[in-house]
Amino acid sequence: MSNRDDLLAGARRCLLEKGYARTTARDIALAAGVSLAAIGYHFGTKEALLNEALTQALEEWGDSVEQAPAAGSDADPAERFEATWDGVVRSFADDRSLWAVQFELLAHIHGNPGLRHTFAEANRAARLGLVELFGLSVPRDQEERLGAHLQMLVAGAAAQWLMDPESVPSGSDLRRSALALVAALGR
Repeated sequence: MSNRDDLLAGARRCLLEKGYARTTARDIALAAGVSLAAIGYHFGTKEALLNEALTQALEEWGDSVEQAPAAGSDADPAERFEATWDGVVRSFADDRSLWAVQFELLAHIHGNPGLRHTFAEANRAARLGLVELFGLSVPRDQEERLGAHLQMLVAGAAAQWLMDPESVPSGSDLRRSALALVAALGR
């Protein structure tokens, strides 16, 4: 691995163990086994390095959820949604630190335009990725809006899971609630 790769791996380790605000450049250099100057040379700033490490971790999370077992190809869309949702919820336990650091970042995003820009771009891609992950077929001009709704569901469930894992609805719970809501709105 190159120094750049070592720095990304070290930054990711520190980010998940210590969080965004408590990770120092010295922590990252030590974890990566490189000089402190290597951060500036390869990334410019500690924040740019942490942002890239977090972006990679989120992409890997998406890839791992995508690879998780889902409903069979003969399942109807609702069954596929339920199975995918249940896989996403299981991922909260596997990637607890990744979710915790994302919520920590919300407190820092207002005063950090670079961080805000990085994650605004990542969120746009994530929304489209969620539509694909859930196997939903909608007209192209509606993908981002549907993805935004899915993103709200996932982020809300992650926040709820971090506080009280037992309270997060299963895929079948969510399906029943959605049907009840639609029925209530139709009255």
